[in-house]
Amino acid sequence: MIEQRTYGLAVQVAGDYASVREKVGEALKAVGFGVITEIDMRQTMKQKLEVEFRPYTILGACHPTLALSALEAEDDIGLVMPCNLVIAANPGGGWTVSAIDAVVQLSKIPNPKIQAIAIDVRGRLVQALESLQ
Repeated sequence: MIEQRTYGLAVQVAGDYASVREKVGEALKAVGFGVITEIDMRQTMKQKLEVEFRPYTILGACHPTLALSALEAEDDIGLVMPCNLVIAANPGGGWTVSAIDAVVQLSKIPNPKIQAIAIDVRGRLVQALESLQ
């Protein structure tokens, strides 16, 4: 079941990190997205602050066709791109995979073309998250 959060959507996924990461990549690909950035926050916190942090990876995902449409409709839209997803370890085991809710994220932009794109993006990310369950 997808959990609606304040500005995101989340699902719980079992398995080891490598298999969950692979499933997320496949799920995104199936709905037209690709991962263009990947940030290992655990490693970053260790290197920069010498702090132990739980496994937490931020993925920047992009749907090229939708991204082009958004850029053509709203020049500053790049400030909120790409669409971020997170794979985070749960204290009791398993993983939470969450994705930005594009409708919430882009709700302050008064451009109907952007609102239509946000609805499309949200629908695709919901499909990807549902496929992980």
